[in-house]
Amino acid sequence: MSPNMHVLSGGAAAAVVKAVEAEFKKATGQTIHGTFSAVGMMRDKLLAGEPCDVIILTRSLIDSLIASGHVVAGSARSLGHVKTGVAVRTGDAHPSVKNRAELHAALSAAQGIYFPDPEKATAGIHVLNVLKALGLDQSLSSKFRVYPNGATAMCAMAESTESHLIGSTQVTEINYTEGVDLVDVLPTEFELITDYTLGVCTRTHNPAHAQMLAELLTGDASAVVRKQGGFEF
Repeated sequence: MSPNMHVLSGGAAAAVVKAVEAEFKKATGQTIHGTFSAVGMMRDKLLAGEPCDVIILTRSLIDSLIASGHVVAGSARSLGHVKTGVAVRTGDAHPSVKNRAELHAALSAAQGIYFPDPEKATAGIHVLNVLKALGLDQSLSSKFRVYPNGATAMCAMAESTESHLIGSTQVTEINYTEGVDLVDVLPTEFELITDYTLGVCTRTHNPAHAQMLAELLTGDASAVVRKQGGFEF
């Protein structure tokens, strides 16, 4: 039996997986080997043959993997819904971003705009579309600071020596990152709510332990950390 339970996950759920590691190991003797990044990248890793017992992506991506036979039908379970937010470094002033005009002003005033991969990450795709809708995707492109996922983007912003920085990604990746603060969710006009959903992979080496992990990730064992991070369920 493999000593590891392999998890491929969008970055928004990384802290949830880490929160149940100890309980899972106590119950099974197995450790969790987690890989966390943009959901599109995690899907591609699974399709390329990366070992995976449980995968956490968006609901639509999990549904597609069930249809293609990569995820067990009936195994999909939601961790909760996550909104996309705006962040600044801890200690920096919080701009108001409650409507289109205020968000436009806050982004325009920033010296650096941190967000995830606009091709593979759910939040990154959305943030770039918001910038396009605001007419800022060209004029502010030199200020873009793009990273593989929201967690790495927020860590980089926290550690940057630049001033007047702003970021946008899933609120969980903001709330779970030390050194950055959640300013607010995006204005209603630009709201994005993502249903993060797990599925048990058809190639899992241990279906029973994969199912146990799924229950820990979506049940009472992780409820507090999910709520603290911004998951709504």
